Amino acid sequence: MADHAKTSRPRDGAVVEEKQFDERVVHIDRVARVVKGGRRFRFRALVVVGDHKGKVGIGIAKGADVTAAVAKAVDVAKKNFVILKLYKGSFPHESQAKVGGSNILLKPASAGTGLIAGGVVRTVLEVAGVTNALSKSLGSSNKINTAYATLEALKSMESSKNWVTTRYKTNDESKAKKSVSEKPATDKESK
Repeated sequence: MADHAKTSRPRDGAVVEEKQFDERVVHIDRVARVVKGGRRFRFRALVVVGDHKGKVGIGIAKGADVTAAVAKAVDVAKKNFVILKLYKGSFPHESQAKVGGSNILLKPASAGTGLIAGGVVRTVLEVAGVTNALSKSLGSSNKINTAYATLEALKSMESSKNWVTTRYKTNDESKAKKSVSEKPATDKESK
């Protein structure tokens, strides 16, 4: 109920919660630590959470079993939400980000193109609410680094109202240029 989820009562009396966010498990790993008696196994989950309206988060957590790891990862993802600047179901401009060995390139696409992305990048963009985009994953295929590189590329985008399209000269700049061009000639230059 902390997620402000709506509840409804079906005929049998059980309470069913409608989830506000789309939670997708991207990857589950079995990890081990070596102790005196052998290995202790745990599970690590990579989860992407979003609302399909420009809000997305990524979480990684470990747990004794898969469900515990996924639940912890969902909590981590919800704490680290990022609000994206989307424009007509796509991006305002292209962006590139690198995390570790993963390098992600995201480009806007016109309406009707669809989502051209693969693997982790596709999952992150779907959950974020991007419907038309092009992407290219370069370098490492590590799923965790790829997910974080995608999120960094999305965070680095500026909305179109913040773009600087022309540069205006201030009075200080024009005075500085005049003083440099009107500098009096020295004795050596006049000879």
